[in-house]
Amino acid sequence: MFVYEKKLQYPVRIKNCNPKLAAVIISQYGGPDGELGASLRYLSQRYAMPYPELKGLLTDIGTEELGHLEMVGTLVHQLTRNLSEEQIKTAGFDTYFVDHTTGVYPQFASGYPWSASTMQVTGDIIADLTEDLAADGAMV
Repeated sequence: MFVYEKKLQYPVRIKNCNPKLAAVIISQYGGPDGELGASLRYLSQRYAMPYPELKGLLTDIGTEELGHLEMVGTLVHQLTRNLSEEQIKTAGFDTYFVDHTTGVYPQFASGYPWSASTMQVTGDIIADLTEDLAADGAMV
């Protein structure tokens, strides 16, 4: 069971629009090594973990990643919520806005939508943990 506190772990208060920055940050939301994939990866891999303490740890990490997803989504929303039509076009964000307007949609910086094919859950705990390390290390 999860307990949800209705506040961000770290407050996000962005006053100025910046669609170019949002177009890059969106990859941390739904990109190949972003928070959406990370949360689902850990929460799915926990089922094959034979050690209860480590199963609990994977659950804790997965829920922590959901908190990160919320913060990154808030960043993208605040960077794009008051864009003018001119800003949308000059930043190259117009194709995104056609489909999603100010909604936060999980996608790569290139515009490719998030896909479960970017994450792995093999049932082999060594392979899964190695993949976790590689994915988390890619964002450092």
